[in-house]
Amino acid sequence: MSVTRIDVDEEVLESAGRQERAARIGRHFERARHWGAVEDAERLRAAGKGERSAEASS
Repeated sequence: MSVTRIDVDEEVLESAGRQERAARIGRHFERARHWGAVEDAERLRAAGKGERSAEASS
């Protein structure tokens, strides 16, 4: 039986992990955009800003 040893650089693993996470997040946002969730979030954010500015001027 032979044993193969592979030295893996921690930075390479971290980089690959970050790239995988970024790809997952990108896919998540694409699905959210397809569902209209991004636009809904933007409308809620704008409404919240409007409420805060109205309270500040009172």
